Amino acid sequence: MRRQVLLLFIHCLGSVIGQVTYSIPEEMGKGSLIGNIARDLGLDVKRLKAGKARIYTGDSAQYIELNRERGVLLIKEKIDRESLCKQTTPCALHFQITLENPLELFPITVEITDINDNAPLFQKEERKFEISEYTIVGSKFVLEKAFDADIGLNGLQTYTLKPSDYFMLKLHSQSDGSKKVEMILQKPLDREKQEHVSLVLTAEDGGEPQLTGTMQIHVTVLDANDNAPVFSKAVYKASITENSAAGTLITKVSATDADKGANGEVMYVIGNTVSKLFHINKEGDVILNGPIDYEKEKNYHIDIEAIDQGGLSDSSKIIIDVIDVNDNSPVVNMISSSGSVPEDAPVRTVIALMSVSDPDSDANGQVNCAIGGNIPFAIKITSNNFYSLVTDSDLDRERASEYNITVTCSDEGVPSLSRSVTLTLHISDVNDNAPVFERSSYEAYIVENNTPGLSVFTVKASDADWNQNARLSYILEDSSVNGVPVSSYVSVSAESGVIHAVRSFDYEQLKEFHFRVRAQDGGSPPLSSNVSVRMVIQDQNDNAPQVLYPVQTGGSVLAEMVPRSADVGYLVTKVVAVDVDCGQNAWLSYKVHKATDRALFEVGLHNGEIRTVRQVTDKDAVKQRLTVVVEDNGQPSRSATVIVNVAVADSFPQVLSEFTDFSMHDKEYNDKLTFYLVLALAVVSFLFITCLLLIISVKVYRWRQSRVLYHSNLPVIPYYPPRYSDTLGTGTLPHVYNYEVCRTTDSRKSDCKLDRAASHNVLVMDPSSTGTMQKILSQKNILDEPDSPLEQKPPNNDWRFNQGPRPGPSGAAGGPEVAMGTGPWPQPPTEAEQLQALMAAANVSEATGTLGPGTMGLSTRYSPQFTLQHVPDYRQNVYIPGSTATLTSNPQQQQQQQAMAQQAGQQALPPPQPGQPEPPKAAQTPASKKKSTKKEKK
Repeated sequence: MRRQVLLLFIHCLGSVIGQVTYSIPEEMGKGSLIGNIARDLGLDVKRLKAGKARIYTGDSAQYIELNRERGVLLIKEKIDRESLCKQTTPCALHFQITLENPLELFPITVEITDINDNAPLFQKEERKFEISEYTIVGSKFVLEKAFDADIGLNGLQTYTLKPSDYFMLKLHSQSDGSKKVEMILQKPLDREKQEHVSLVLTAEDGGEPQLTGTMQIHVTVLDANDNAPVFSKAVYKASITENSAAGTLITKVSATDADKGANGEVMYVIGNTVSKLFHINKEGDVILNGPIDYEKEKNYHIDIEAIDQGGLSDSSKIIIDVIDVNDNSPVVNMISSSGSVPEDAPVRTVIALMSVSDPDSDANGQVNCAIGGNIPFAIKITSNNFYSLVTDSDLDRERASEYNITVTCSDEGVPSLSRSVTLTLHISDVNDNAPVFERSSYEAYIVENNTPGLSVFTVKASDADWNQNARLSYILEDSSVNGVPVSSYVSVSAESGVIHAVRSFDYEQLKEFHFRVRAQDGGSPPLSSNVSVRMVIQDQNDNAPQVLYPVQTGGSVLAEMVPRSADVGYLVTKVVAVDVDCGQNAWLSYKVHKATDRALFEVGLHNGEIRTVRQVTDKDAVKQRLTVVVEDNGQPSRSATVIVNVAVADSFPQVLSEFTDFSMHDKEYNDKLTFYLVLALAVVSFLFITCLLLIISVKVYRWRQSRVLYHSNLPVIPYYPPRYSDTLGTGTLPHVYNYEVCRTTDSRKSDCKLDRAASHNVLVMDPSSTGTMQKILSQKNILDEPDSPLEQKPPNNDWRFNQGPRPGPSGAAGGPEVAMGTGPWPQPPTEAEQLQALMAAANVSEATGTLGPGTMGLSTRYSPQFTLQHVPDYRQNVYIPGSTATLTSNPQQQQQQQAMAQQAGQQALPPPQPGQPEPPKAAQTPASKKKSTKKEKK
């Protein structure tokens, strides 16, 4: 087995770099080495791996594979040259090796050489002849040719016929390279001596080793038929178009026999393997049996034989040429393509590689490819039947973000056949467009005295790019206005471009200013553009007119003199005023508001000139006063007043005396006005101080009342509201009670109120002290005096109820709950008794808590949703309203109280006796006295 490597040529054309040709024998084993393609192409093995090298064979079967790790070509499937190329020579495999990044294409040709692996073969294993004994010497008998699938030396070379007593072989070379085999009679036959002759025809090839094929020939000797048929032509030629229908007449042959009768009847026979596609009838008509395809076979060579009844024959040949028909559309295969390309890709960037083929011939197989539509792409032929799709001009995503490129390939047949493929190409965005403002410059207006933070207007820019490249942010460029940074005047929203006023503007100080806003996109690198903004401050009527003349002075009186001889229209004076506003806000009008004699003077509406209306007479007073109002034209309008003193006299001394009295009168009037204002202020101050003292007195009185409650020394009587039960320190409330908590902050007069149903008592606590309880008890005040009517006497040591007056319905003996102090009360206790019960439960006398500053008001109302678990246990701790401190009982004192409670529960109280004295009653507290007093009044 041998391997030949032939490097034909390497050339550069577009993306096709070189071509390599190998020569290998057929029937090589799977995995056999063909050649080192990486070395022959001048490539590195790493390039094969990185470029994802692969073999492209189109629609053909793949017999060869590429080993990218070694850079070699290997046999993938065993190659049989005869099945691949038949008799065609040379036989070669054509394929391409493609690489990516960048796209490259390498045509490869592998020529398959023949080996002697096929022996000559006869279609029939035996042949029978019937030959007359009168057959003359030299008669020819055509023998069937053998077929050898191999070519060249390995193909059929010669024939031998054994034995050779009667017959010899004669070979005739033909135009197609084959040889016609004839058996020639060289010795007369004698049926009487030998009726049957057996021969062996051997076909031999020239291969190593030599292979042969044999056919048995049986000759039967007959009598007298001494004339053989003769064809009119040695070679017949015909043509037929491919895809012709079965039964189509191709040509007509004829042979004649000089004999008569049955010996002159001729029969035609097709002598090779094409008998399945063609047949010949008795008349010599060659007829098509099945479909023929130009792409499979371009011509047919048919051997025909004419045989008479005596066994004599003649042979001829029919050459049938198949005419091609344009029945195949071009085949377009996309080898490699890109799904997207950046818009800044250079011209002639390769987008896709494709192969185009047409199995038809001549013009029918000539293919031209073109791109439809006016798009910036072109198709370029790189090598035979290979095309590349490239960019033809600059791309712009903003003009077109996607292209559907349709490539149409048409042949030159009639009619022309074509095939199209469509490639969708996305243009990826590049930040190549700067933001563009809607206007080249902006002009905004804002009224002075605006609110800081007011939105003035919006600058808007757009960016033709996409996504992040089109995301804009607005930036106020650094500049100054009268030496002050512009950022102290306005600000711009980075996202929306809204311009806000940072300060309140004053038209009289600043009428307009300029600044620049920059819009910047989010690309990399970012692009930006700026725009000039002119901010105009609009005037507002916020300034009243100012009178320049006559000047108003506080110490002296200025007067204008009018002689009594003045005529009508005499110019007395002119009021001169200005307004710092502008426009109609500064348009001033003048009118007389008050005058000593309205019929004597008038003022010009627009010029402020004061003139006489009539002739001055002797009856007119010397002293004339005019109050002139100067008003602007703003909305709302603002005004100023000026007093003009006019003296109607002919001499100056008279005027001086009159106006001296006039100024004294004004001084007296001003003094009276000042006196009244001081008096009113004193009265208001007196009323305010009086109200303040009254409020303080009320507060002090309430504070003293609260101290009375805290200094009470009455015995503590436990009291529990109706329907309340206490069992060993764990309290419960039925669900019929509601609670409502109200808290106040920073109040020294907080109240703690327990709201109840109609039959429940109210507990009111109004503390005002911030010291400790021990400190409060030790303080000396009016409540500690022995003669005080509010002083309480110490309680009797045995203050508990006996069985008679013990709480219960109608004085009935109580059960264990009565002994524990949990029975219902026939009468609710007083407020003082409730407070004492609360303090006793917490052992106030041994409390260690300290009252700190703070307030807390509590008002509770019973609620089914709020149980006693949410309420502090007042028997363990005392919560003082108005303070954050908690008075906690002494543990030892608590143990003593528990022991006394258990002892009281175990004692059996005797039934009530008529003669038993009543227990001493607790002394009344001020609160109980007040309550009893109220009842007596009622």
